[in-house]
Amino acid sequence: MKKLVVTADDFGLSSKVNEAVRRAHREGILTCASLMMGAPAAKEAVAIAKMDGLPVGLHLTLVDGRSVLSPDRVPDLVDARGAFRAGLGGPAVRLGLSARARSQARAECEAQVDAFLATGLKLDHVNAHHHFHLHPSVLTIVVELAQRYRAAVRVPFEPTMPPYRSTLLATVMVPWSLRARRRLRRAGIVTNDALFGLYDTGVMTETAWLRIVPRIGPGVTEVYCHPSLIPPSADELAALLSPVVRAALDRADIHRTSFAGASVGP
Repeated sequence: MKKLVVTADDFGLSSKVNEAVRRAHREGILTCASLMMGAPAAKEAVAIAKMDGLPVGLHLTLVDGRSVLSPDRVPDLVDARGAFRAGLGGPAVRLGLSARARSQARAECEAQVDAFLATGLKLDHVNAHHHFHLHPSVLTIVVELAQRYRAAVRVPFEPTMPPYRSTLLATVMVPWSLRARRRLRRAGIVTNDALFGLYDTGVMTETAWLRIVPRIGPGVTEVYCHPSLIPPSADELAALLSPVVRAALDRADIHRTSFAGASVGP
């Protein structure tokens, strides 16, 4: 059976993102969203999810965002205003070399989970902003959290066949993703079998969807995107609302679901 989880990342980032997620779920093919607890419009996102019955997971944020804990609790991760350090390389190296930074990252991840659970929402899945959970130190934390709360975890493994844009991205991501999948599955954690959206990040348009649909096979596939009301992300919303995309999925007999729904049944 072909099961498809269609996820909107960065839920809570802004009201424009939140409204796009709401429309894509009510009127389109979106099945769930990943919530950033430290984002400016997180409370609004929670209200939308509850009102619409939208399955929601946690978009753990350790880069390019704001912490849930105060800056004095995680000084190796954020600046004085609570903004995470810029870039991916610096934070990755810091976590690899510093036990203190790893301890702070654990505290911040646990605080984000606690904040999520305090909303009353059910935790559908866990992933990380910019796929930072592939970092071995962060993955250790994510494995423990996913086991504790019985949540699925995204594996950003996308088949590396053309016509994708970045073979360099594939070269970097594939080995780390496969390593993460092995570790997660050994721990008994539900993951997707395949993923699309990685090589089309920011351009998950109708054209991209129609190229991807024929490649969705049996098992659990996740397609993730970043809809908003503001261009160019408005094109991603348009794709989620497209009757052409919906018809292509229906013709291919692809069942849309959340991670919680994908983990039960045939």
